[in-house]
Amino acid sequence: MEYVLVGIAVIVFIIIVANIRIVQQSKAYVVERLGAFNTVWEVGLHFKIPFIERVARVVSLKEQVADFVPQPVITKDNVTMQIDTVLFFQITDPKLYAYGVERPMSAIENLAATTLRNIIGELELDETLTSRDLINSRMRLILDEATDPWGIKVNRVELKNILPPREIQDAMERQMKAERERREAILQAEGTKQSKILVAQGERESAILRADAEKQTKILEATGEAEAIMLVQKAIAEGIKLINEADPTDQVIKLRALEALAKVADGKATKIIIPSEIQGLAGLAASAKALLEGDKNQA
Repeated sequence: MEYVLVGIAVIVFIIIVANIRIVQQSKAYVVERLGAFNTVWEVGLHFKIPFIERVARVVSLKEQVADFVPQPVITKDNVTMQIDTVLFFQITDPKLYAYGVERPMSAIENLAATTLRNIIGELELDETLTSRDLINSRMRLILDEATDPWGIKVNRVELKNILPPREIQDAMERQMKAERERREAILQAEGTKQSKILVAQGERESAILRADAEKQTKILEATGEAEAIMLVQKAIAEGIKLINEADPTDQVIKLRALEALAKVADGKATKIIIPSEIQGLAGLAASAKALLEGDKNQA
């Protein structure tokens, strides 16, 4: 009898230990009692009533990533392409996630595919290739609203790859090549233009500098000549001043005039007008010279 009691105690202990649950961080346990939803266990220690309660589902509360296979979609201008999406979601209500929809991931994948086809069907090829942010935001809003009754929060949707048909890709590559060649030609033309402009500006500046140098040279020469003339005039004025201060006689003045006349008549002038005063002095000098020559002959 003792062995039976011990056995019963061991069995009860094993049952109790087996029904103790420790819920980890970022997890939630959906618990049913007699087949109906009872509660949600969050992080901590919990005890399950044997044979009456059961853990129906263990739900991860972490943000999860779903990478869906490429989906064929048709644009507004009838171009068929393959687009695959990446979905970032998080379970916010374990009860709704457990009882809201059968196979939630399959439901989200099909919902994402139909939403993507509807959005791309309103856009042309060029808009599809250049409007990823718009497509991502519209898909996120639609999916988040649709999955809210399932206890799922859609945080982000990204278009992973957009693959047009091969002929479309070839045409796009040719277009891009032509655009690059056009830009290269424009850059070369701009470079040639700038080079010619710089050369012309250099020649213009060089001509301006040469003209300015010639101008400065002429100014300096003219300034030098003016200064020389001024010095000569000052010297003449100083000479006249000294002569006036010496109070010269008429004979001295006439002799100075005669000297000046000699400088004028240096063989370059063809006609000379001699004042009457100088003519008298010249005649007096000629008479004196004749008298001197006659005395020499008599001797």
